[in-house]
Amino acid sequence: MSGKKIIEDIKMPIIKHLIELRTRLVRSAIMVGIAFSAALYFTKDIIKILKKPLANAELIFISPAEAFWVTFKIAFIVGLIFSLPVVLYELWKFIAPGLKMNERKYGIIFVSSSFVLFVMGLVFCAYVILPFALSYLISYGLDVGMKPMISVGNYIDFVLKFSIAFGLIFELPLAITILSKLGVIDPKMLSKHRKYAVLLAFIVSAILTPTPDVFNQTLMAVPIIILFELGLISARLFGKKREEEGVTPKEAKEGA
Repeated sequence: MSGKKIIEDIKMPIIKHLIELRTRLVRSAIMVGIAFSAALYFTKDIIKILKKPLANAELIFISPAEAFWVTFKIAFIVGLIFSLPVVLYELWKFIAPGLKMNERKYGIIFVSSSFVLFVMGLVFCAYVILPFALSYLISYGLDVGMKPMISVGNYIDFVLKFSIAFGLIFELPLAITILSKLGVIDPKMLSKHRKYAVLLAFIVSAILTPTPDVFNQTLMAVPIIILFELGLISARLFGKKREEEGVTPKEAKEGA
């Protein structure tokens, strides 16, 4: 076989994969566009829902185009979230042929669980975290004699950043379980160094929270610690089983 023929044989699978990848990306983009258009139509209702956690304050816009661009930002984020199942499905269909049967089984669980956990994070943030955080921050300003005049752009940025952060944080148990299943991390080691995980939780919350106050950092850090503990439990149940203290069953039998 000539060298030219070998190169052509190598190129063909690569080209097919690139064509399939382009097809999957196009389908995902179309779905995001459809979801964006639908969300844009319901933007007024979405803004009312997002405004519910805000008490004792009204939203204003301080530039002519601020309200206009906020609606597009909301529609894009909401559309992206609602199109995630299709985007994840297309990603799964692209990588599934290269996986083994048992890997495909875990892949389906990973894709579905990741979306469910992300939505749970959004709901938890909307109904538990945001009302407390906004009530505390606005009450603090009122107590020192300030009148709240909150820009709609700043408020929506605050809500979206908080919500997406919690959506990602809720993926922590799944991430720990997957890494344990792959043998990358050991639940016993993580449990032994739990104090560093607590410290890291507060560092991450300090980075992710839009405000520097300790109250909001604690609101984010506590769920991270709880999710970390849930991840440890899940990793012990479903993670890769390691031989205790480096002794294999064969060695244990011989020693007996």
